[in-house]
Amino acid sequence: MMEEIARVVDYQNGWATVEVELKSACNHCASSDNCGTSTVAKAFSVKTQRFSLPADKPCREGDLLKVGLPESVIIKAAALVYLLPLLGLFVFALLGQLLASGLDLNTNAFAMIFGAFGAGLAWFIGKRFANQLEKDASPVVIAYLGQEVAIISGRFLSD
Repeated sequence: MMEEIARVVDYQNGWATVEVELKSACNHCASSDNCGTSTVAKAFSVKTQRFSLPADKPCREGDLLKVGLPESVIIKAAALVYLLPLLGLFVFALLGQLLASGLDLNTNAFAMIFGAFGAGLAWFIGKRFANQLEKDASPVVIAYLGQEVAIISGRFLSD
């Protein structure tokens, strides 16, 4: 189960509206200070995603929840968006090459054109199914973490 910490922004009738901070994979390795990609990632503001999910216990605004989503949903969505276009590329390129050789035309050009079309078509279909899969998959509350504790750092000045 993929887990993330979410902050409750609203609670009504057993449904908690939560906000999750979307983190980039960048800025987490040892080379982030010297990496151009990391610099670009730092330039963009942190994005949040807001959604509602059923909550067994009443929540207050500001409560933290640990929410989870099954890995199978993420793996299926990734396969649809990444592997299906690759399959479309190969199948349509083969069809283009066979069609061109049957018509005595340039097989390479037809294979490239058909392959690009097949990859684009498969990507569009895969993205559509992945969006539907995402809508059908609902995150669940794994744990109620309560309110966030703020640490106040103070420095005493001596005379």
